[in-house]
Amino acid sequence: MTFWLTTLIVTFTYIGIAIGGFPGLRVNRTTITLIGVGLLLGLGLLDFEKMGSLLEINTLVLLFGMMVINANLQLAGFFRLAGAFILRFTRSPRTLLALEILAAGVLSALFLNDTICIMLTPLIVDVTLSAKRNPIPYLIALAAAANIGSVATLTGNPQNMIIGIASGISYLDFAAALTPIALLGLGSIWLVLVLFYREEFAAAHFEHVEIPEPRLFRPLLYKSLFVTAGLLIAFVLGVPIAEAAFVAGCVLLFTRRVHPEKVMNEVDWNLLVFFAALFILTGVIELNGLTEGLFAFLSPYLNRGATTLAAITVLLSNLVSNVPAVLLLRPAVAALANPQAGWLTLAAASTLAGNLTLLGSVANLIVAESAAKRGIALTFWEYTRSGLVITLLSLVIGVVWIQIFIWK
Repeated sequence: MTFWLTTLIVTFTYIGIAIGGFPGLRVNRTTITLIGVGLLLGLGLLDFEKMGSLLEINTLVLLFGMMVINANLQLAGFFRLAGAFILRFTRSPRTLLALEILAAGVLSALFLNDTICIMLTPLIVDVTLSAKRNPIPYLIALAAAANIGSVATLTGNPQNMIIGIASGISYLDFAAALTPIALLGLGSIWLVLVLFYREEFAAAHFEHVEIPEPRLFRPLLYKSLFVTAGLLIAFVLGVPIAEAAFVAGCVLLFTRRVHPEKVMNEVDWNLLVFFAALFILTGVIELNGLTEGLFAFLSPYLNRGATTLAAITVLLSNLVSNVPAVLLLRPAVAALANPQAGWLTLAAASTLAGNLTLLGSVANLIVAESAAKRGIALTFWEYTRSGLVITLLSLVIGVVWIQIFIWK
């Protein structure tokens, strides 16, 4: 009875996570996950004393540290400075698209992809409207590039952080393996959008656009860039990524100029709480042997190579979202004959799957919602028309690369 009741609660919780809510209730993915944990606790299916042991502290600390660093860079004006710098030197739609994709991809690899979308969406909308261009393909490019670029590093997105902690793969080894996939994938975005929006990219030149000078807080900017550079060096030298990110974030909290409330208000506490509750939920799944059934079903297929694991990951990622998919597949991947190849396949496929539809990743939704506030409607089908092809191309690139060079 306990097993089936736990299974029922977990199943309904994951259904809620997948659809983002329940009819008639004011809930989101975070509150749904908390409600699921609360039901397990209230019905005696989860011991309160065990909750702490189910939390993935390393991942939560890494995510928090990166959020603090991003918050300081944002308050200093770094992201708008980077965007304005690129736009200042582009007058051709195709050149703008290429530089936008490259910038969003590189920045997303170094920082969280969601942050890049928050910072660059208003700038892209303002510039394209001022130049009398169609903002839609540039917005699609921003979301897709933020997702694909984040494939390259352990700190590019939350699911990579989880994989980095679970696998023990070093920052440098992870980047060396997946950066080629990210770069080739970014190229596929440009190709697809130029073909799909031929009228927009037929023009040779933009109209002249005045780009307002971004407001910078230079002392904070210099300090943040210095700390970020030190953090990247620490990653390359093999310092544990969670520890390095947390210490870097704490260094930035030593300040005489910035009110701590400004930094803490930029931290995505909703996402941190969601992760914490999700870790407890997946911990309960493992404690009750539910993942053993999943592994028993999938194990005959997972060792066949990158193609099969990628297909399973893409399917699961689009059913329950990529982070829950990674947590569900984590025990099965750890037991593979070639676990490192499995982890890298899981990282690439779960991230690239986010471009399939507008609902595929948080980065996509951030771009759509931010654009909507400025009167630009990026609809589900408008995004999916390009996103489907971008996803298929990037997945083919990723699977072929991993199968040839990694899955041996």
